[in-house]
Amino acid sequence: MEAVVVDDLSTGLASRLPAGVPLVRADVRDAAAMLEVFDRHLPAGVIHLAARKEVAESVAEPLSYYRDNLDGLRSVLAAAVETRTRAVLFSSSAAVYGSPATSPVTESAPTDPQNPYGRTKLVGEWMIRDAAAAAGFGWAALRYFNVAGAGAPHLRDSGDSSLVPRLVRAATSGGLATVYGTDYPTPDGTAVRDYIHVTDVADAHVATALAVAGGTVAGEVFNVGRGEGASVRQMIDAVGRELGRRVPYVAAPRRPGDPDAVIASPALIHARLGWRARYSLREIIASSLSHMVPA
Repeated sequence: MEAVVVDDLSTGLASRLPAGVPLVRADVRDAAAMLEVFDRHLPAGVIHLAARKEVAESVAEPLSYYRDNLDGLRSVLAAAVETRTRAVLFSSSAAVYGSPATSPVTESAPTDPQNPYGRTKLVGEWMIRDAAAAAGFGWAALRYFNVAGAGAPHLRDSGDSSLVPRLVRAATSGGLATVYGTDYPTPDGTAVRDYIHVTDVADAHVATALAVAGGTVAGEVFNVGRGEGASVRQMIDAVGRELGRRVPYVAAPRRPGDPDAVIASPALIHARLGWRARYSLREIIASSLSHMVPA
């Protein structure tokens, strides 16, 4: 099975692509460019991953998030419809749930996103559902929980927004990690999240994409998580144990739009596709450390 990658490289790196995988450098918001790509390659299916994803930034810059996340998706869907692409897999988010009333949260729970990022993901699901109903293609959406870890050294997370890289940098550079919010209604006062290894997320994509292309899944959303929560303070302790040193941190006020606790129920994707997360929290952290800390 062949793949073509479309990326404007605003955050991505061409060097991360395997040898032989063609890269088309283009902005997904450019409808003409997307149609040209689809016309040239006539894909059997699309996995749409492109989006901005920082919650606090989305609160500060809501219109840019609606522009980038939704205009980009609209351009891709328009090209897919025009070229009669038969399958679309959408990268959604647990942010569509907001702060769920029950935990673990299932896909049938009410959606109540608390920030513009989460709202763009929920509207994205609606866009795909409506486009598929009109055009007749198959689709599915994966609601990721907190993706962490690294599958290989050259694929490690080098950004500043994810928790584990921030904790490792604080422990190894002599700086301070920032804990945003210590007054949440959780056992230790810090936010609780369901951390899932990026390799597990990749495996969920493969399983779902094949099911959509094969017609055994159509118009479904799936949680992608481990079904276990960890607080920020628990993550600090876990990273410190793996490093064998203290992770220094400073408390700061909550960031706008951050929910208190979000934990997945992955029962549906296991029942429908047989997928289950394979990596533990310790393995997630260890994979991050092995690719970030010099031997």
